[in-house]
Amino acid sequence: MAVTRPTFDARAFVRLRRRNDLGPAVRGQERAENFPVALRVLPAPIRADLHAVYAVARTIDDLGDRTSGDRTAQLQEFRSDLLQIWQGGRPRHPALENLVPTVRARQLAPKPFEDLIEANLLDQQQLRYPTFDDLRGYCRLSADPVGALVLSIFDQSTPAAIELSDRVCTALQLLEHWQDVAEDLRAGRIYVPQEDLITYGVTEEDLGRPHASPSVRALMRFEINRAVDLLESGAGVHEHLARSVDEDVCDTRPVDEGLQRTESRGFAA
Repeated sequence: MAVTRPTFDARAFVRLRRRNDLGPAVRGQERAENFPVALRVLPAPIRADLHAVYAVARTIDDLGDRTSGDRTAQLQEFRSDLLQIWQGGRPRHPALENLVPTVRARQLAPKPFEDLIEANLLDQQQLRYPTFDDLRGYCRLSADPVGALVLSIFDQSTPAAIELSDRVCTALQLLEHWQDVAEDLRAGRIYVPQEDLITYGVTEEDLGRPHASPSVRALMRFEINRAVDLLESGAGVHEHLARSVDEDVCDTRPVDEGLQRTESRGFAA
């Protein structure tokens, strides 16, 4: 499938996904992300803040997806610990301790972090999405806050930049879902809107088969194309980021590679 490439770099923008000095496990997770967390060409303070936010967001995702025991209770406990930063207390979790200087320096608000936690709480309850609008609502919690945090770190948090950022973040979240359909299905979740399954005559069982049927391929081409259109509609965000970083950072290769991984799942014609 031919894909028109966006003209900006998501690696300096979205796909934060968190690090700081929390040991080799977090650093290994960061290297496994679809897009680099923080380019070496970025100023050191920006890199440090991106890594600090990555560590927190990664922890939230792990509590929602990987931890054993009562995930809901652990997410709620982490939220209480997180809010200590803005309530004058001292957080206990190492990732939150490392976040404090970034919050102070960048004047970060708690809401983006709370939204990321809310998205993971939602994952414990909602396993299907009836419509694309419902899925977009989930992405506003799970993806858009990442862009809001990055814009704050780059000191570019304007209404115009946020609107473009939300499009890019949601698009990248959708593309991640479309490359992980089988993995999500094994976890009991289906992010493909139920209305689209019906339209293309695809059953949930079809999504789990080792080889994609023509109907599944058509469905996923539709989903990928819609996400790419959304991604391109937010491409102007690079103009806002370029005010804070060198234009050389604006490079399409990470987006190309992410799209190629999605297409390689067997959905391309």
